[in-house]
Amino acid sequence: MPVDVLSEIVIDRPLDVVASYAVDPTNAPQWYANISSVEWETPPPLAPGSRLGFLSHFLGRRLAYTYEVLDLVPGQRLVMATAQAPFPMETTYTWDADGDGRTHMTLRNRGVPSGYASLAAPVMAKAIGRANAKDLASLKRLLESR
Repeated sequence: MPVDVLSEIVIDRPLDVVASYAVDPTNAPQWYANISSVEWETPPPLAPGSRLGFLSHFLGRRLAYTYEVLDLVPGQRLVMATAQAPFPMETTYTWDADGDGRTHMTLRNRGVPSGYASLAAPVMAKAIGRANAKDLASLKRLLESR
């Protein structure tokens, strides 16, 4: 069963501020509750083909995985994917200007779990949605306090 979770938020900061902060992988542990570290596997700067090692905790499990950047349009979109089993995932960020110095940001996670993970797909989708909502709220608080 596929998982496709779309989360969104409006942040009271200009698009360039939100996009440049969110796209910088070294900032991820500051606003993603479950991500404890990110390491460059290819040299910066971020570009299609860049590879990043993530260490996180999700649903009580420690996870280590590598994302590869598939698409990057500065200030518009970032698409990354990991092919590691049991749950290959594609993550997409988009940013759009939303009025006076505000930014509408979306965070989409989608993938097709395999094996045992496929049985837990509905539970995983709900957990991802809750985590994404918390993480985007954290990003909003962080950026609006600057």
